[in-house]
Amino acid sequence: MLKIYRNLKPYTVSIIMILVFLFLQVMSDLYLPTLMSDIVNNGIMTKNIGYIWKTGEYMLLIAAGGVICAVVAGFLGARVSVGLGRILRNRIFRRVENFSLHEFDRFGSSTLITRTTNDIIQIQTVTIMIINMMIRAPLTCVGGIFQAYHQDRTLTLILAIALPVLILIIYLVTSKVVPIFRQVQRKLDRINLILRENLTGIRVIRAFNKIDHEKARFETANKDLTDTYIHVNRIMAVLMPMMMLIMNLVTVCVLWFGSKRIDTGEMNLGALMAFVQYAMQIMFSLLMFVMMFVMIPRAQAAADRINEVLSTEPEIIDPQLPEPAAAEKGYVEFRNVTFRYHGAEQSAIQNVSFSVKPGETTAIIGGTGSGKSTLINLIPRFYDADEGQVLVDGIDVKAMPQEELRNKIGFVPQKARLFTGTVDENLRYGKEDASEDEIRHAADVAQASEFISQMSDGYDSMLSEGGQNLSGGQKQRLSIARALVRRPEIYVFDDSFSALDFKTDAKLRAALKKDTQKATVIIVAQRVGTVMDADRIIVLDEGSVAGIGTHSELLKSCGVYREIVASQLSEEELA
Repeated sequence: MLKIYRNLKPYTVSIIMILVFLFLQVMSDLYLPTLMSDIVNNGIMTKNIGYIWKTGEYMLLIAAGGVICAVVAGFLGARVSVGLGRILRNRIFRRVENFSLHEFDRFGSSTLITRTTNDIIQIQTVTIMIINMMIRAPLTCVGGIFQAYHQDRTLTLILAIALPVLILIIYLVTSKVVPIFRQVQRKLDRINLILRENLTGIRVIRAFNKIDHEKARFETANKDLTDTYIHVNRIMAVLMPMMMLIMNLVTVCVLWFGSKRIDTGEMNLGALMAFVQYAMQIMFSLLMFVMMFVMIPRAQAAADRINEVLSTEPEIIDPQLPEPAAAEKGYVEFRNVTFRYHGAEQSAIQNVSFSVKPGETTAIIGGTGSGKSTLINLIPRFYDADEGQVLVDGIDVKAMPQEELRNKIGFVPQKARLFTGTVDENLRYGKEDASEDEIRHAADVAQASEFISQMSDGYDSMLSEGGQNLSGGQKQRLSIARALVRRPEIYVFDDSFSALDFKTDAKLRAALKKDTQKATVIIVAQRVGTVMDADRIIVLDEGSVAGIGTHSELLKSCGVYREIVASQLSEEELA
């Protein structure tokens, strides 16, 4: 929690003001029983009506001042807690944006969403309670003990016995609750994961008639979370009755022993009434602590999870040394590159070497799981190679700032991903200042202009989340157009033509070849028809290069390529 609250530095002035107003409020609350004691001793006992009215008006004034201080402190506290939430959300978002794919794989998207939303809400809630209760409670407790001691030293021994008992009970309960609240957050992650999978995979779930199965899976996770909450609440339920029991026992003891002292003349009635009030204030301040401890364990678990994200250093960072001089623009080279996913038993790719020059189209083909997508993910540094070097423009990508590296690349991912907004906004995603002519030219090359013109508002038509109101082929063509708008040195197409029919595929590749004559083009594909015309074809088999050459060369020299071609083309087409 302390690490989290270091983010409150911008609100230092507000926190100081809160402390001042809370101090004034506590002082007013502590002064009221003394005034009441004076009314009893100097007003009621002596039948001095004027003194009663005068002191009563003064009490009203002090009480009103306390209320104003409490309202101002509450308002400032709300601003501080909400501001803290904003700072934490921004910090988590910026940190996550800098994560490599390895960190995403490690945390998982569902838990990152939970930590950015639910966990921060827990921190905000407990921060408001800390400001309103935890600061006020110790001031009231210490001040109340001092005032009670001032009223009667002997009766203070009752508080000296009761307070340690209360503190011990609070400690025992919270020590059991903190680990369980950590389980609560993990189980909440599980529910978010299942819900996210159901929302994104609803078509598959319905297609396979697995709705009842998913309902049962969610019900199991939901019941697990509910049972854990019930277990926590059963433990926490012990606190309040114990608090009330001890408070009532303290009140009875104070009145019992106080009446004895009044009988012997060692104490007056006003002092006893004031002492009872101070004892109640002390007890209620501890009750505030109890209410805090109901929330703090869960907030502590949330804080630990937030700190885990904030303290995770991205695996891929920009170099500190100055960037070396670039060689030929658009030049890509792999030198004995090996890469293994964390936790995997064997390398995804191993000892891969090849080079691609500007003006060339290089295709990568291979069976499922051969490492095609893994290979091209190393070019924009989504992952870093474990061994060997990946060079762009003759520079090791690890020696190049990530922003500069990725500005050189137009990347079209395997799964087309569009964003909520207009078609025009999506096409400008890589180049916001692109002209209208550039946008329309890119759409023409990507064979997207025809279906865009048929949409209700053309380029101003709105796309739903993830482009759900488009077909798979339409999304792929817009993704390709988005990369073309950028006019990069290097184009990387990761199986980006799979949803296109053969006619559209052929037209797009012909237009693409003409439009990217001076650029480096790398195409990952499953279809032989897509790669046949490439200047160079790299065949991958179980993470290793099985052959490099043109279509005709590989048919003669590479058995793996012949098998792929034979599985897709007839003998007439081969001839």
